[in-house]
Amino acid sequence: MKKLMFAICLSFAVTAAIADTPRADARQDNQDDRIDQGVASGELTRREAVKLDAQQEHIENKEDRAEADGVVTKREKASIERSQDRANRRIVKQKHDRQDRD
Repeated sequence: MKKLMFAICLSFAVTAAIADTPRADARQDNQDDRIDQGVASGELTRREAVKLDAQQEHIENKEDRAEADGVVTKREKASIERSQDRANRRIVKQKHDRQDRD
């Protein structure tokens, strides 16, 4: 019985550790939506959108690598947040740089 309880607790711990970046996931979704909205409104050129999408993909890959071992450390979380901060600034800059879609 103790082994069964240990196994159940361990599986919950592993699941919790893997799903340890809900804030980062929500922020990624928000930034993707902002890029899509910028394309739709004409605030972003195709070239700008492609570069911003590539930056988002890079952040998603960084997050996947952090989650790969089942534990996301504070350092990994901080690195992901810094990358998202940079992406946010770049989105704002590109959306307000007065370049219109061709």
